[in-house]
Amino acid sequence: MKILVVNCGSSSLKYSLIDMESDTLLAKGNFERIGQENSLITHKINGEKYKKEIKVKDHEEALKIVMQELINKDYPVISSFDEIGAVGHRVVHGGEKFKDSTIVDEDVIKGIEDAIKFAPLHNPAHLQGIRACQNILPGRPNVAVFDTAFHQTIPKEHFIYPIPYEYYEKYGIRKYGAHGTSHKYVSKRVAEILNKNVEDLKIISCHLGQRS
Repeated sequence: MKILVVNCGSSSLKYSLIDMESDTLLAKGNFERIGQENSLITHKINGEKYKKEIKVKDHEEALKIVMQELINKDYPVISSFDEIGAVGHRVVHGGEKFKDSTIVDEDVIKGIEDAIKFAPLHNPAHLQGIRACQNILPGRPNVAVFDTAFHQTIPKEHFIYPIPYEYYEKYGIRKYGAHGTSHKYVSKRVAEILNKNVEDLKIISCHLGQRS
């Protein structure tokens, strides 16, 4: 099965196409400056980069361009969209509702909408990407992977801020954690390298962003 992985940022769209049977990265890329005059897509296959300036107004238009790049006859990755079996979406914030990755349905979409107040730049972009994939790849499952899910085992006495409790009750203000997909991968990889059970380890994991 081939899986399309999508990460919609506030003005960007990162993507990868992975062959799960051979554990092979078939293509990856980045759409930058979405909604601006100088939108740019960088499409990477087998170490080769293909760059194009294409004006797009939103993430749905950007994703349509990405899909066309995957079947571009000059450097084809797949012969048709039918080869894509599912889509995974990185979602920045799931509030308190989501503790694990989940198949997207209308209830999940409503939950992502409810968490927009915590991630007003990112969650709307995630929703655009999800809707676009539902339209372009009908019938294919979409899975939301939440950055906040990894941190949902933090005990309440640690995630509550030392401020009036009513702020948590009324507005949901608490520590949610961030970049959980990164911390989860790093901690599990460390356990694999050490050949130990991750639950038996105490690990300090540092996530450095691309601008750090």
